[in-house]
Amino acid sequence: MKEVCLLAWLKSAYSSAYTCQMNQLVHSANDVPTSAGKPTTRTNDPARTMAGILEVATAEFASKGLSGARIDEIAAATRTSKRMIYYYFNSKEGLYLSVLEEAYRRMRSIEAELQLGDLPPEAALRRLVEFTFDHHFSNQDYIRLVMSENMQRGEYLAQSKIIQELNVTAIDAIRQLYDRGVAEGLFRNGLDAIDIHASISALTFFNVSNQHTFGLIFKHDPAAEAARALRRSNIVEMIVRFVKR
Repeated sequence: MKEVCLLAWLKSAYSSAYTCQMNQLVHSANDVPTSAGKPTTRTNDPARTMAGILEVATAEFASKGLSGARIDEIAAATRTSKRMIYYYFNSKEGLYLSVLEEAYRRMRSIEAELQLGDLPPEAALRRLVEFTFDHHFSNQDYIRLVMSENMQRGEYLAQSKIIQELNVTAIDAIRQLYDRGVAEGLFRNGLDAIDIHASISALTFFNVSNQHTFGLIFKHDPAAEAARALRRSNIVEMIVRFVKR
């Protein structure tokens, strides 16, 4: 029994020491001289280290996809090492999945702050569509990540219980505002919350995913401020008129 306890203690001590060592490697890489010749230092902070890696990895995967992204470039941009990245995320695929999860988590987290339940049904629906349009335009790496994952046929998203749970709450929010609208005689019966969500996603997603080809073919810049404002307004009206009686 004493030997088992001793072994467990040694494993725990080794793990703590290794984590500390790895963080020292990361943050020592950031100890760059200032103009006064004195190094700037960071305290050991695994959460901040991981957040920095995820931020850079998001841009890398969004730009180049899973197959084209390079861990070497992510390590260089974050002043860490491949060993550190693999320590936190296990593999390139593990990092990619974490990037996907963080992208979805961030969107749903902001979406939850809309407090749709405090608004009348139509106002809540309008607010949700406006938010989705604005989020997609302001977070185009998110759109590219979703496009990349569709190229993978959802292989990695299917492995994540986190993403599936996050999207359940998104559908529940739509179902609740829709049911309130039906109960008030404002929205028509027979619509499905997932279909409403798909309609919102399709209209707001296309505006980013196809902006370059669409703009070149039709000599039209969908990212121009006036064009974007008009498109936003039109999409809101399309969704509201689709749902209303």
